[in-house]
Amino acid sequence: MANCVNKESNLQKCNCTYPCGKKGTCCECIHYHRNMGQLPACYFPDDIEKGYDRSIENFISIYKQKGAWWNN
Repeated sequence: MANCVNKESNLQKCNCTYPCGKKGTCCECIHYHRNMGQLPACYFPDDIEKGYDRSIENFISIYKQKGAWWNN
């Protein structure tokens, strides 16, 4: 889906610091990370995202520590 109509809008909300061709094309990003057993950057707080550990285990660990940080 190289021609995502929402790409520019998605880029405004994307906190991913890793340079890749999927940035802003959320469906491709989610598909890629799901196949890797991971979650995309947008599931992590900015300070954790920079470590590039996108594992589900890391997400659960951070959630247990911080709670629902996205509601703050």
